[in-house]
Amino acid sequence: MTDGGTTRRFRLASPVTALVLGCVVLLLAAALVPLSIMAHQNPLENTGIGLGIAVPFAAVGMVVARRLPRNPMGWLMLAPSVLFLVGTDAGVYDVIDYRLGGHLPGGPVAVMLYQAWAPLLALLPLVILLFPDGRLPSPRWRWPLRMYLVLGLGFTASLTVLAAATIIEHGIHVDAIGQLTVFDHSSGGGSGVTAVTFVLFLGFWLSFASRQVAAWRRATGDRRQQYKWLMTGGAICVVFLIGAVITGGYRGVWHLVSGILTVGLIALPLSIGIGILKYRLYEIDRIISRTLAYAIVTGLLVGVYAGLVLLATRVLGFKGPVAVAASTLAAAALFAPVRRRVQHIVDRRFNRARYNADQTVAAFAARLQGAVDLDTVRTDLTGVVHAALEPAHVSLWIAGGDR
Repeated sequence: MTDGGTTRRFRLASPVTALVLGCVVLLLAAALVPLSIMAHQNPLENTGIGLGIAVPFAAVGMVVARRLPRNPMGWLMLAPSVLFLVGTDAGVYDVIDYRLGGHLPGGPVAVMLYQAWAPLLALLPLVILLFPDGRLPSPRWRWPLRMYLVLGLGFTASLTVLAAATIIEHGIHVDAIGQLTVFDHSSGGGSGVTAVTFVLFLGFWLSFASRQVAAWRRATGDRRQQYKWLMTGGAICVVFLIGAVITGGYRGVWHLVSGILTVGLIALPLSIGIGILKYRLYEIDRIISRTLAYAIVTGLLVGVYAGLVLLATRVLGFKGPVAVAASTLAAAALFAPVRRRVQHIVDRRFNRARYNADQTVAAFAARLQGAVDLDTVRTDLTGVVHAALEPAHVSLWIAGGDR
């Protein structure tokens, strides 16, 4: 019985299932476009940040689930993506039906499906807790996980019951995103319970993140590189998310900048996928150093550019286009030397292996200029290769000579 149940379970968690769920995500994302047009909404206006996470998470989850079907991480990334898009589509459907008088069939079903965001809220953070192999860090985490799952199930059940009661009483009224107005905090609908639930969720999420930080500090080898990928992707995602939220509150070009910044949210699912699949793990040190270097350079050049514009316009009295052109040329001229200097400093601090290798190669190049003895050069070159690359074996052939 047990063997049969195990076989059925893993047959369900198969590459074919992952591919089917991936296709479902694509269909749900595509359906959002005509539904939004019918609801007189921009498909990316209110859901851009969510789509920026949901679709990449689904893509990475499908790849992980197809390659490692027994690892729950792929399914934990696919399931929230499906739930998010189901809820989003259902919300737009509710707007058409109950706010615009579209009289579409299955309105109450769509109202219930909108509540799919509740289990999504509980499932997605489990990706952080169970990264990278889908296992708990220790048996001591079993009870916290059970409590967390009970909290998620209770929260989902309470929303479902309240939504069902509203449908039975024929009091369906939805807001601009398709949520029942009975859940509106301003009207007091369940606000106290929701607030307490979110505080409890936040406490669990912080404990999950703290667990990963502690695990990273203790880890070595490949596992440490996996945690580096997770933290780097998470940090980039948070920075871009904050930037998107801040700039999204403005009109004009800043609103466009907010939309562009949402692209950076894919750093989190991509880093998780790379960490799980162990694909080119050791490139993370170079990525960290390059990311830091370019962030510092960008900040410095933006400051220089703004300072030059202010100097030219407020102090020297140049007109706008002339000042902007001169400042742009100056910033462009400074880019290469500033980048080299900053990259050198960052590598020395955060990518020591590359820094030491560069120093070794530079020292060898300086010695090579005055070298005349071939045997000495051969010995020196072999030592440099060992120091810089640490290969298992080194052989050197010289044209017309011996090995």
